[in-house]
Order: sequence, then C-alpha cells, then structure tokens
Amino acid sequence: MFYDVGGDDFPLHDRANIVHGNALRMDWNEVLPASQCSYIMGNPPFYGGMQMNRIQKEEIKDIFCNLKGVGELDYVTAWYVKAAEYAKGRRISCCFVSTNSICQGLAVGIFWRYMKEHLGFDIDFGYRTFIWNNEASDKAHVHVVIIGFSEQCYQKNLKFIYIPNGSVVETNHINGYLMPGNDIYVTEVSVPLSNVPQMRFGSMPRSKGFTLTAEQRNTFIASSPICEKWIRPYWGAEEFLNRKERYCLWLVDVDPDEIAQCPPVVERVNQVRDERLASKAAATRKFAETPMLFAQIAQPVGDGNYLLVPRVSSERRDYIPIAFVSNEIIASDLAYLVPSANMYHFGVMSSQFHNAWIRMVAGRMKSDYRYAKDLVYNTFIWPTASEEHSKMIEQCAATILDIRNRYAEAKIGDLYKRDKMPEILLAAHKALDAAVEDAYGVDFNGDEEKIVAHLFKLYAEKTASKQLTAG
Repeated sequence: MFYDVGGDDFPLHDRANIVHGNALRMDWNEVLPASQCSYIMGNPPFYGGMQMNRIQKEEIKDIFCNLKGVGELDYVTAWYVKAAEYAKGRRISCCFVSTNSICQGLAVGIFWRYMKEHLGFDIDFGYRTFIWNNEASDKAHVHVVIIGFSEQCYQKNLKFIYIPNGSVVETNHINGYLMPGNDIYVTEVSVPLSNVPQMRFGSMPRSKGFTLTAEQRNTFIASSPICEKWIRPYWGAEEFLNRKERYCLWLVDVDPDEIAQCPPVVERVNQVRDERLASKAAATRKFAETPMLFAQIAQPVGDGNYLLVPRVSSERRDYIPIAFVSNEIIASDLAYLVPSANMYHFGVMSSQFHNAWIRMVAGRMKSDYRYAKDLVYNTFIWPTASEEHSKMIEQCAATILDIRNRYAEAKIGDLYKRDKMPEILLAAHKALDAAVEDAYGVDFNGDEEKIVAHLFKLYAEKTASKQLTAG
C-alpha cells in the first residue's frame, strides 16, 4: 500500500492499521493498546475557539469535563488531553504540531495548568512560533508551535527550546509560555497590580446607526449644517494605525429638540432604536430606551488628551504604537484609553519591557498582538522608579513624540513596521529602553529572554504578596 506525499511514495507496510473515525470520541486503546505504544505524534485540526462548530465545542467541553474557561481554548488542546489520558502510567512520548495560541494569553493559565497539575504531564521540548507553509492553493499561513510532552515521572532532566532562528535553549524546565523557568500562569485581574492609572475600553455603540464614513459625514453636513458639531472622529485600531477616516454621531448632552431639526440624525436615532429592539440580548434591547447614546460611554469628559492603545497590532512591529489624542476623538471599543496617563506612563508602555510582556502574555489574532486590559496592562509590573529615573524616561518619551511629529504625514502603523522604522525613531526607542531598564535596576542590555524572566519573577512576587495580604 502506498500514499503519494509531495510526489514521493511513502510506504505503509501490510501490517499498518489505519482507522478512520473521530479521535476525540473513540477509545485509543481499541486502535492500539497503550502497552504497545511508544510514541504519539500528529497534526490535529487548527480551529480556534471562535471557529469551532457546536459539535466541536461539545467535544472539547466533554474532554475537559466542563473545565472553567474551556471556551477560550483551541480545538487542538483536546488531543493533548486524550493523549495524556491514553499515555498515563506509560513511558510514551507525545508530540503535536499545534496552533501557537495554546502558549499565549488566557490559554496558558487554563490549558497548561490542567495538563501539568491535573494530568501530571509536562513539556519535553518546544519549537517556538513559526509559519506553517502548506500546499493549499490559497497559500494560507498558520502560525504554529511544535510541542513534545510526556508524564512528569518519565521525563529527562534536560529540556530543549528550539528558536526559529536556529538557536537552541537548554533548560531543566519549560513553562506553558515556552520559556525556560518555573511554571507561572498570568491571569486576568480587574485593577492594575501596580500603582498606575486605570485603563478602560473605548465606547461601545451596539448599533451601526452611529457610525459614518467620510462621505456620509459630508452628506449630513451639506443637508443639515447644524449636525456638524455632533460628528466626531471615531478611532479604533484601524483608524489610529492606518489613518482611516471614520466618524460617529456623538449626542451626549444634546437637546432632543435640537436633534429634531436635523432629519438625517433623526433617521439614524430611529435606526439605532430599531436595531437594539431587534436584538436577542435583553441588555441590548434595554438600551433602545436611550437611542441617542452609545450603550457604553467611556470617553473622558472635558478638554485635554488621553492615551489611546490599539487593541490589535501587527507582529511586524517591535513596539506597539500608542499616542496621546484629543478628547474630541472618540475611542471605539477596538481601542483602550488611559484618561489620566502622563509622559512617564507613555514612556514605560512604549518601552521594550512592556512590549516584551505583550509578546509573551497577550493573545493573538493569527500572529497579530491582541492587547488586553485585564491580562496585559493590569498584570504588568512597573518599575519602582526614582525621581531621576522618571525624568529620564519622560525626556526619552518626549523625544520620541518630537521625532514622530517630523513624520506627521506618515501612517503611524507604517512608521513602526520593523522594515520601515526610521533610524532616528528606532534610536530614540533604544534610548528609552535603556532608561526603563535602568529604572528596573537591572543590566540586561536589551536581552528579551532576561527581560521576560525578570517580569515573570516580579509578577510572581507581587501576586504572592497579594495572596498573603488577602489571607
């Protein structure tokens, strides 16, 4: 028997036992008794939590026995659990090609804690994120990791982490982030662990009736000039990073009698009411009572600026661009804002330290970073900076903003792409990195492995002290 693989014949001997079926529903011992197995390897299906159908979601819930948070996990994690249950008590080595999100974001604290603490399995080796090229006609790229794992009692002392650049890290333990060092699980918290301003989601409309394109804005103003003062720039990640024009109707504290003088706005208000009333969610239908207002309003009151952070940013950027923007700009729910941030906060958040934390603990959308208030910002441990260190960080941050102003016509998203970043801007960021590193009291010379290890250490110490205080 032969199968054609990439043009070459791959021999399968007569005694090969090929079974077709649902691997998550069958007893693997009926295919091959675990006592006769030495290795398990495979390439399970690549489906994220949002891509699975109803049957697949039921399967993963059953496999994890309705573990809290299982809805955050990728389909591939169910194969890990099946393999661990099958290999339990046996010297069986397992290895799967997997979506890289199982080693990022919330998944680490849910999935790897379950594997290590509940099932008693640990990582033997890991190949960090790389692009899995395939032969499909559309050349779809999937970002994957390769992870070898086995029961803890059968593991060797030396573990290996393979880096896509060809280097190899030797260690005696690999945690769920594919980092050398002890197990640590960064979990969401509702307020910052450090003494810094709180971050909040942008405003959420819960209706398409509020948003306007540039063309629609011009049409509105031409037909009813009175409504111009109610139309505001509306920025999420796409608008901020790529200078895409988008606007919204902002009717906070507007007199309804005045709105009645503007037919296009009245039409949009009615649209909002109708959309909300048609919703299956009771909470959304409740908002139909106030159709002139966004469902959630986070915009700072008064004049001044706030710090805007895009919720999604390309992995082609070493630094996620953030910026102070005018209160006249309405932040959408695809951005975060920090109303009371100052130049020091901008500096630390723009540094390698904060961006290294993002790269390690944030979730991903494909390979792009998904910034998260509770998981990234609130868990990040800031330096205990002296007045001298704070001033140096502020000066470096101001220099970065000054340099940006020289490129005011460029899209900030393009300006920060790794292959397009102006040397003068990169040098300013490197100076900021050094100032922030100095504030942490370490001398890593920009070594990101050491930076992340140090941040994990600070996180573990902070969360341990909070638990002791609570106890």
